[in-house]
Amino acid sequence: MTTLAVPDAGPRSRRERVTAPLLLAGAVVGASVVLHLRDPHESGSYGFCPWLVLTGTYCPGCGGLRAVHDLTRGDLAAAASSNLLFVGSLPLVLVLWAAWMRDRWRGVVRRVDQRRAVLLAAVLGVVVLAFWVVRNLPGLEWLTP
Repeated sequence: MTTLAVPDAGPRSRRERVTAPLLLAGAVVGASVVLHLRDPHESGSYGFCPWLVLTGTYCPGCGGLRAVHDLTRGDLAAAASSNLLFVGSLPLVLVLWAAWMRDRWRGVVRRVDQRRAVLLAAVLGVVVLAFWVVRNLPGLEWLTP
C-alpha cells in the first residue's frame, strides 16, 4: 500500500499542468463570493434541502451554505454551528488541494494503491453517515444548522 511518485511523461507545460487545480480554486472562490453577497441565512434564499423537506431530518450537507457564508465573514464559530463536519473537513481538503497543486507544479504523477483509495472512501463514508445519524439524535441539537 504505497504511493508512487513518478515524473510526468507528458510534454505538457507547467501552465497546462496547474490549470485543473487553479480552475477548481477559482470555482470555489467564485461560489464563496456569491455566498458572501447573498445571505443563505434568509429562509428560502437558495431553496430548501430536498431531504429536509421530505423527511424533516437534516442531511450531512444541511447548513453548508450558511457555513461558507459565515467563513467568508470570518466567523468560525457560527460556521461550525451551521455544519461542523464541513468546517472540520476544510483543513484536510486544503492539504489535499495543496499537495495536488504541488505535484502538478513539479510535474509529478501519483499512483495510489486501489485498496488504499477504497479504504479511504469507506472511512469517509462511515464518518459522513455517522454525522448524519448523530446530528438528528435527540439531545444533540447543537449539531443541527
